[in-house]
Amino acid sequence: MDTLQDLTNLTHDAVSTLMLSPEEEEVQRVMTICNACRYCEGYCAVFPAMTRLLEFNKADIHYLANVCFNCGACLHSCQYAPPHEFGVNVPQAMAAVRPKTYAEFAWPRALGKLYERAGLTMALATAGGLALFLVLVLLVNQGSWLNAPLAGNFYAIFPHNLLVVMFGVVFLYAIVSLGVGVTSFWRMISPGAVPHATLSIAGLQATGNVVTLKYLDGGHGLGCNDEDDRFTLRRRVFHHFTFYGFVCCFIATSLGTIYHYFLNDPAPYPFFSAPVLFGTVGGIGLLIGPAGLLWLNVHRNPQHQVKAQEPMDRGFIALLLLVSLTGLALLMWRDTPAMGLLLAIHLGAVMGFFLTMPYGKFAHGIFRSAALLKNAVDKRMDAKATATA
Repeated sequence: MDTLQDLTNLTHDAVSTLMLSPEEEEVQRVMTICNACRYCEGYCAVFPAMTRLLEFNKADIHYLANVCFNCGACLHSCQYAPPHEFGVNVPQAMAAVRPKTYAEFAWPRALGKLYERAGLTMALATAGGLALFLVLVLLVNQGSWLNAPLAGNFYAIFPHNLLVVMFGVVFLYAIVSLGVGVTSFWRMISPGAVPHATLSIAGLQATGNVVTLKYLDGGHGLGCNDEDDRFTLRRRVFHHFTFYGFVCCFIATSLGTIYHYFLNDPAPYPFFSAPVLFGTVGGIGLLIGPAGLLWLNVHRNPQHQVKAQEPMDRGFIALLLLVSLTGLALLMWRDTPAMGLLLAIHLGAVMGFFLTMPYGKFAHGIFRSAALLKNAVDKRMDAKATATA
């Protein structure tokens, strides 16, 4: 058993017998030191979860790595941080393991490994290739990249049913791939059989932690450490712009579907209609959020990061920016002869985003949600055991 995919059929106890990679051994080492010190116990979800463990096997290490939000607070408070001989750097150790989780649990696994090595190239190449294909289709069908003004009628360029089939297949692929990966991850880290009532309440708690990005407050409400030991809420703010921008775009697409199929009102829609307003707000959010995250990524304290993770981080951010920029450009110039060209580029960017979504940084939100669910389950089961003791 030389891959984490093999863990699907293993119990949590059997995982402890597997050999650790160098990155996993480093997490094991620093967690062993932290478990003896416990100065950072109240900082975030990692340290209370750590204290429930006497040793750290492969499953525990990947669970803790995905609970970590890389806020950096523990590093700047640690008496054993570099240049101390112990060299304890929890954020960097966890950051080195997380991409391994996404790559090893990716389906198909080969694509996860490829994205881990060349995320930015793979993301842009996928989006660019699809956009070029659609532009060529446009050129063949129309004989020109430009079209007569069509009052924003996208379906005059690409028929509605064709778009439904293309994006339906791509979206289904992304959902299935992510589902297979996170299911295997959950089986590895799962605490075992959990009562339905406990799982339901824990699910609500974990959902609250996810949508509020609770642990990006540094554990004390002041935020993360970015360039230095000063606290800032910038990462939390830019993550919120990104997350809720994505949610608004999803709502816009869902409303468009409802209008088309249930209200017999096909696109195009006026600017002040609900689908366009949600799409515009979402596009702006996906412009501000990723731009801010890219700036923070470039200027982040190098002790918080792992160089090898940059392609994955920046590939995801680049695609989000490309999707938002092309979407807003399409909205602004949808009544011009350039609409068809802009539409082809935007659709290529969106399909590229969904096709690479299971292998890039988007996956961290899914795996982290599963880890936070386990954390909430563990806390409730511990509380129940204490109450009945």
